[in-house]
Amino acid sequence: MSTVIFACVHNAGRSQMAAAFFNALADPEKARAVSAGTQPGERVHPEVQAAMAEVGIDLSGARPQRLTDELARDARWLITMGCGEACPYVPGLKREDWPLEDPKGKPVEHVRKIRDEVASRIARFVEREGWSREGRSVPVRPE
Repeated sequence: MSTVIFACVHNAGRSQMAAAFFNALADPEKARAVSAGTQPGERVHPEVQAAMAEVGIDLSGARPQRLTDELARDARWLITMGCGEACPYVPGLKREDWPLEDPKGKPVEHVRKIRDEVASRIARFVEREGWSREGRSVPVRPE
Protein backbone atom coordinates (compact mmCIF):
# COMPACT_ATOMS: atom_id res chain seq x y z
CA MET A 1 0.00 0.00 0.00
CA SER A 2 1.42 3.35 -1.04
CA THR A 3 0.35 6.60 0.58
CA VAL A 4 0.52 9.85 -1.34
CA ILE A 5 0.36 13.19 0.45
CA PHE A 6 -0.98 16.16 -1.48
CA ALA A 7 0.16 19.33 0.23
CA CYS A 8 -0.39 23.04 -0.11
CA VAL A 9 -0.21 25.85 2.41
CA HIS A 10 -3.79 26.01 3.69
CA ASN A 11 -5.02 22.54 2.69
CA ALA A 12 -8.29 24.11 1.67
CA GLY A 13 -8.30 23.90 -2.13
CA ARG A 14 -5.90 22.21 -4.55
CA SER A 15 -4.67 19.50 -2.21
CA GLN A 16 -8.22 18.62 -1.13
CA MET A 17 -9.29 18.27 -4.77
CA ALA A 18 -6.23 16.17 -5.58
CA ALA A 19 -6.72 13.73 -2.70
CA ALA A 20 -10.42 13.33 -3.52
CA PHE A 21 -9.76 12.62 -7.20
CA PHE A 22 -6.90 10.28 -6.32
CA ASN A 23 -9.02 8.23 -3.91
CA ALA A 24 -11.80 8.02 -6.51
CA LEU A 25 -9.42 6.72 -9.21
CA ALA A 26 -6.81 4.63 -7.40
CA ASP A 27 -7.27 1.01 -6.41
CA PRO A 28 -7.56 1.19 -2.58
CA GLU A 29 -5.59 -2.05 -2.31
CA LYS A 30 -2.62 -0.35 -3.98
CA ALA A 31 -2.64 3.29 -2.91
CA ARG A 32 -4.44 5.99 -0.98
CA ALA A 33 -4.11 9.74 -0.66
CA VAL A 34 -4.28 12.22 2.17
CA SER A 35 -4.06 15.97 1.98
CA ALA A 36 -2.40 18.34 4.39
CA GLY A 37 -1.00 21.82 4.70
CA THR A 38 1.77 23.72 6.42
CA GLN A 39 -0.68 26.34 7.75
CA PRO A 40 -4.11 24.68 7.57
CA GLY A 41 -7.12 26.90 7.03
CA GLU A 42 -10.39 26.80 8.91
CA ARG A 43 -12.31 24.94 6.21
CA VAL A 44 -12.25 23.85 2.59
CA HIS A 45 -12.97 26.86 0.38
CA PRO A 46 -16.69 27.04 -0.52
CA GLU A 47 -15.91 27.60 -4.20
CA VAL A 48 -13.85 24.38 -4.18
CA GLN A 49 -16.67 22.45 -2.52
CA ALA A 50 -19.10 23.76 -5.14
CA ALA A 51 -16.85 22.88 -8.10
CA MET A 52 -16.21 19.39 -6.78
CA ALA A 53 -19.92 18.81 -6.09
CA GLU A 54 -20.53 19.46 -9.80
CA VAL A 55 -18.56 16.30 -10.58
CA GLY A 56 -20.16 14.25 -7.81
CA ILE A 57 -17.46 14.58 -5.15
CA ASP A 58 -18.65 15.81 -1.76
CA LEU A 59 -16.01 17.70 0.21
CA SER A 60 -18.43 19.04 2.83
CA GLY A 61 -16.95 16.72 5.45
CA ALA A 62 -13.30 17.39 4.53
CA ARG A 63 -11.25 19.32 7.07
CA PRO A 64 -7.85 20.94 6.57
CA GLN A 65 -5.08 19.33 8.60
CA ARG A 66 -1.45 20.04 9.35
CA LEU A 67 1.29 18.09 7.62
CA THR A 68 3.05 16.37 10.50
CA ASP A 69 5.93 13.93 10.78
CA GLU A 70 3.42 11.32 11.93
CA LEU A 71 1.26 11.83 8.86
CA ALA A 72 4.31 11.61 6.57
CA ARG A 73 5.86 8.60 8.31
CA ASP A 74 4.18 5.94 6.17
CA ALA A 75 3.96 7.95 2.97
CA ARG A 76 5.81 7.19 -0.24
CA TRP A 77 5.09 10.38 -2.21
CA LEU A 78 4.72 14.08 -1.48
CA ILE A 79 3.05 16.11 -4.21
CA THR A 80 3.17 19.82 -3.49
CA MET A 81 0.66 22.06 -5.16
CA GLY A 82 2.43 25.19 -6.35
CA CYS A 83 3.07 26.74 -2.95
CA GLY A 84 6.61 27.90 -3.78
CA GLU A 85 8.92 28.50 -0.83
CA ALA A 86 6.11 27.64 1.61
CA CYS A 87 5.93 24.06 0.28
CA PRO A 88 7.08 21.48 2.77
CA TYR A 89 10.05 19.17 2.36
CA VAL A 90 9.87 15.70 3.86
CA PRO A 91 13.12 13.70 3.69
CA GLY A 92 12.86 10.25 2.16
CA LEU A 93 9.72 10.81 0.10
CA LYS A 94 9.53 10.93 -3.66
CA ARG A 95 8.46 14.44 -4.56
CA GLU A 96 6.86 16.35 -7.38
CA ASP A 97 5.63 19.94 -7.47
CA TRP A 98 2.59 20.73 -9.54
CA PRO A 99 2.43 24.50 -10.19
CA LEU A 100 -1.30 25.01 -9.83
CA GLU A 101 -3.08 28.27 -9.17
CA ASP A 102 -4.79 28.72 -5.79
CA PRO A 103 -8.59 28.61 -6.31
CA LYS A 104 -9.37 30.69 -3.20
CA GLY A 105 -11.75 33.52 -3.99
CA LYS A 106 -11.80 32.84 -7.73
CA PRO A 107 -15.03 32.81 -9.76
CA VAL A 108 -16.52 29.35 -10.18
CA GLU A 109 -15.64 29.26 -13.91
CA HIS A 110 -11.98 29.68 -12.99
CA VAL A 111 -12.17 27.14 -10.14
CA ARG A 112 -13.58 24.65 -12.65
CA LYS A 113 -10.48 25.07 -14.83
CA ILE A 114 -8.21 24.47 -11.84
CA ARG A 115 -10.32 21.45 -10.81
CA ASP A 116 -10.11 19.99 -14.31
CA GLU A 117 -6.32 20.47 -14.40
CA VAL A 118 -6.01 18.73 -11.02
CA ALA A 119 -8.20 15.85 -12.27
CA SER A 120 -6.11 15.48 -15.41
CA ARG A 121 -2.83 15.42 -13.47
CA ILE A 122 -4.23 12.88 -11.01
CA ALA A 123 -5.43 10.58 -13.81
CA ARG A 124 -1.98 10.63 -15.44
CA PHE A 125 -0.19 10.10 -12.11
CA VAL A 126 -2.39 7.16 -11.06
CA GLU A 127 -1.97 5.54 -14.47
CA ARG A 128 1.80 6.14 -14.53
CA GLU A 129 2.26 4.51 -11.12
CA GLY A 130 0.04 1.51 -11.97
CA TRP A 131 -2.58 2.24 -9.29
CA SER A 132 -5.66 2.52 -11.51
CA ARG A 133 -8.94 1.11 -10.27
CA GLU A 134 -10.83 -1.02 -12.80
CA GLY A 135 -13.70 0.76 -14.48
CA ARG A 136 -12.98 4.21 -13.01
CA SER A 137 -12.32 7.41 -14.89
CA VAL A 138 -12.05 11.05 -13.91
CA PRO A 139 -15.45 12.44 -12.94
CA VAL A 140 -16.53 15.12 -15.37
CA ARG A 141 -19.02 17.93 -15.16
CA PRO A 142 -22.31 17.13 -16.89
CA GLU A 143 -22.88 19.27 -19.96
